[in-house]
Amino acid sequence: MPSRSCANLLDMASGDILDIPQTPRALPRVMTVPGIIADGYGSNDGDSDSMSSSCRERKIVVANMLPLHARRDTAAKKWFFSLDEDSLLLQLKDGFSPETEVVYVGSLKVDVEPSEQEEVAQRLLEEFKCVPTFVPHDIQEKFYHGFCKQQLWPLFHYMLPMCPDHGDRFDRQLWQAYVSANKIFADKVMEVVNPEDDYIWIQDYHLMVLPTFLRKRYHRVKLGFFLHSPFPSSEIYRTLPVRDEILKGLLNCDLIGFHTFDYARHFLSCCSRMLGLDYESKRGHIGLDYFGRTVYIKILPVGIHMGRLESVMNLSSTFDKAKEVQEQFKGKKVILGVDDMDIFKGISLKLLAFEYLLQQDQDLQGKLVLVQIVNPARSSGKDVQEARKETYSTAERINQIYGRSNYEPVVLIDRPVPRYEKTAYYAVAECCLVNAVRDGMNLVPYKYIVCRQGSPGMDEAMGIKTDSPRTSMLVVSEFIGCSPSLSGAIRVNPWDIEAVAEALNVAITMSDSEKQLRHEKHYRYVSSHDVAYWARSFMQDLERACKDHYSKRCWGIGLGLGFRVIALSPSFRKLSIDHMVSSYRRTQRRAIFLDYDGTVVPQSSLIKAPSAEVLTLLNALSSDPKNTVYIVSGRGRMSLSEWLSPCERLGIAAEHGYFIRGSKTADWECLASDLEWKPIVEPVMKLYTEATDGSYIEPKESALVWHHHDADPDFGSCQAKELLDHLETVLANEPAVVKRGQHIVEVKPQGVTKGLVAQKVLSMMVDSGKPPDFVMCIGDDRSDEDMFESILSSVSSPSVTAAPDIFACTVGQKPSKAKYYLDDTADVLRLLRGLANASCPKPRHTAQFQVAFDSVL
Repeated sequence: MPSRSCANLLDMASGDILDIPQTPRALPRVMTVPGIIADGYGSNDGDSDSMSSSCRERKIVVANMLPLHARRDTAAKKWFFSLDEDSLLLQLKDGFSPETEVVYVGSLKVDVEPSEQEEVAQRLLEEFKCVPTFVPHDIQEKFYHGFCKQQLWPLFHYMLPMCPDHGDRFDRQLWQAYVSANKIFADKVMEVVNPEDDYIWIQDYHLMVLPTFLRKRYHRVKLGFFLHSPFPSSEIYRTLPVRDEILKGLLNCDLIGFHTFDYARHFLSCCSRMLGLDYESKRGHIGLDYFGRTVYIKILPVGIHMGRLESVMNLSSTFDKAKEVQEQFKGKKVILGVDDMDIFKGISLKLLAFEYLLQQDQDLQGKLVLVQIVNPARSSGKDVQEARKETYSTAERINQIYGRSNYEPVVLIDRPVPRYEKTAYYAVAECCLVNAVRDGMNLVPYKYIVCRQGSPGMDEAMGIKTDSPRTSMLVVSEFIGCSPSLSGAIRVNPWDIEAVAEALNVAITMSDSEKQLRHEKHYRYVSSHDVAYWARSFMQDLERACKDHYSKRCWGIGLGLGFRVIALSPSFRKLSIDHMVSSYRRTQRRAIFLDYDGTVVPQSSLIKAPSAEVLTLLNALSSDPKNTVYIVSGRGRMSLSEWLSPCERLGIAAEHGYFIRGSKTADWECLASDLEWKPIVEPVMKLYTEATDGSYIEPKESALVWHHHDADPDFGSCQAKELLDHLETVLANEPAVVKRGQHIVEVKPQGVTKGLVAQKVLSMMVDSGKPPDFVMCIGDDRSDEDMFESILSSVSSPSVTAAPDIFACTVGQKPSKAKYYLDDTADVLRLLRGLANASCPKPRHTAQFQVAFDSVL
């Protein structure tokens, strides 16, 4: 097991990480004992049991930037700080109870000299509950402007660097800076967190490997993550060279939030294709089982802060600006756009659609105005410059062709626009157009709706009667996060210029009664699903996701950014070979049940016949007169008979126990059963096989199995679910059951289970006067769970006078009815070697096995 020390967390990451200076330790640690402040990280057992509970409920919000404005007076050599009231991080506090203490961890938007950092950090903590990270300037540049903005952000918006002229290729130095910055954030969180009680909420794609650092330090830390950008489809995401590290980083959280189901679905698809993880809905909550931990998925778009927007709407400056804008565009209909200047906001496509509308409907010329407010670009670069150039040239062309002396069809406002001015434009505009080709949430439509609702002061300023009906119209791209929540908006494909033009025409010509109904519907949603609702809902789900943290045993495995925590039941432990052999030696009547695939033969092996070593071990165990040994498999009896023919005294239960024999010379016993359902099942399975490339049917004497492990993971899984439902419907009145296993769907007779085999063999031993005093059962699949359950119930029956030693063991660390686990088939073989060497007679090549066994012990 890797070291639990946190001192070299940075060394975990692959590659040569940048040399990072030690972060100042000016902040006080949480109190571990009243009156004693712990300094330094100290020892760590992975669970941090030494930390005490804080007196107040605390949430730690971690984001790239703190919700602060910072300014330095160079003359006075003083720093001035103030809260950024428009920051989402600050607004989400409204979703928590007043007693909740919220601590922010993040960077300042300005550089602070190293000599001033300690003083500034202490001041920000005391005055604003903010913990600054002080990422060194060179790392910050490569982390934020490099990896985040040049590689992650374009990729998450579906832009691939197909050639050097369009997008930057992957640069490992930038990736190392990203990891380094995340490590610095982790150090700062560790300075202030009380891991037993505090909830940590990480924001956005800048910090996607931070959870790995925190989970390594505190195995039971309560971690949530929310992605504010799109998550791309697996075809796009899989092109990222560090895709696994980032994916595993997110999976070290307890709850991962997305704006839309599309984004969540893409993430789940990546987990399925790259890590082989399946998800399921648990009482309405989507959960991924990840090494015994359940990682929950949350789908909820963020909202706006109603109070903040309404306060700006009631400023006198807003009233004055609204009157001015209303007078400026008197007699004209205003379409409004508010976008950042970047290639994904679709500003030029919006202008082309507006131009097409004016071209197609000459009556609108002179009556329709598009006001496009351009927010300052968040990053600089060739792409931004090209987008700005195209926007200006298109706007200039439209104004030249359709403009007049008193009419300018396109009004470009390319400067920092204060909130009151934007609010005034929102209030005046008849329609709002958001035409992004790919975007995260985009709150512009929400703000527009609230501003169109108005207020008494705004109504008076604009000359609107207080009781007059409110209207608004939205034309939104189907590729933005808020689109699914705006059911009354006209959704468009921004690339289809003619369709966008038609949508604009519908929006401005729609009847007022229809506009009113759509507006009311939107306003109800926006006002009830505000930022406080979003934060409260996310935190409630995070608390639910973490409630079982201390009911399981946890330990960490994996190196570097592949680190993860295994969480299992306290009673679930690894099977000790020496303990097993000790019990085996002192017992006289032993029952041994072994699954075949995934237990004695690796699941991934293309050669399904057992190795010579497996045959030798099975022979040794079954030849011992004290042993009753069975291979219990879902495979057909012909294959098993052929593969296991060298084992004379080995019992075989084929097709989950439909066929059973006690030794090679014994006759097969067959469960009497009605198989008339097979002609019904076969054509259905053939239908799905033809439709699913890579799938095939395995016919058995008692069952039919549909395999899809060679099919596309997503499509195969989807088809398996559909086939399961289909077969359950057509077999509703037949004596057959449909089961879904690992990449299979199987139909078999009712009452045929591996559990029945174990029950039958144990009953025979009891009836013969030789009740077992040792029972071992090893398997890896869902069907083996029936054996585990059956053994536990059989040996606890009144007919068994003395309780035997029971070793129910699953292969792989996963939730199971078994009490023990072994890691893989190699572990199983090591165990069988130990038992074979304790058997009588001993297997051939005893010395060889003994050396191997001794090396294990």
